[in-house]
Amino acid sequence: MSRSHTRVAEAVRDEACPVTEVLDRVAGKWSIGILIAAAHGPVRFTELERAINGISRRMLTLNLRRLERDGLLIRTVHPTVPPKVEYNLTPMARELHASLTGLVGWAERHRSAIAEARAAYDTAAEQRPDTH
Repeated sequence: MSRSHTRVAEAVRDEACPVTEVLDRVAGKWSIGILIAAAHGPVRFTELERAINGISRRMLTLNLRRLERDGLLIRTVHPTVPPKVEYNLTPMARELHASLTGLVGWAERHRSAIAEARAAYDTAAEQRPDTH
């Protein structure tokens, strides 16, 4: 293995691994929606369920537990009958929310350019001979 290859592998390990680990935790199918909905908290379970289109109760419960375990949500149970449960973002999650807002803005600004690039790529790929 060359020294250049070793340096590249070390850079990927040192820089990309922490990012990949964090993104694996927060960029799941439902996590971003939960964090965005909870940013206006405190928010109750049923409010989250209504706000996140297509999520099942089970998936919402699993994701809420995971986000709480990761230190991104605070779950507060109020001693009422029936119990009232609310979710709030932690300071760390509020910082993440600010980054997500920037990412959402970027996606909205570049959505059409990405669609055009995909169409151009697909058209060119159809015209190329099949070479791996």
